[in-house]
Amino acid sequence: MSTKFINFAPHMWKTFFTVSVFLVAAVVLLSVSILLKKNGKFPNIHVGSNPAMRKHGVGCVEAQDKQAQKDNPLAVSEKSK
Repeated sequence: MSTKFINFAPHMWKTFFTVSVFLVAAVVLLSVSILLKKNGKFPNIHVGSNPAMRKHGVGCVEAQDKQAQKDNPLAVSEKSK
């Protein structure tokens, strides 16, 4: 069993380093615009910040949950028996 691992190990390390190089290259390429801009930030991709979605009345789920959980000042209090 150990001889199979020894024979397999060189291929495993070659694959591991190749995948690592591709992952590092992908992260660097995806962050180029953020790193090179003076005040580079990640883009805001939330639904609530999209003007077209706000125009149609579609908001962020978290904001809608927060709004739905607020106490309604016009609610009628229930009487207990």
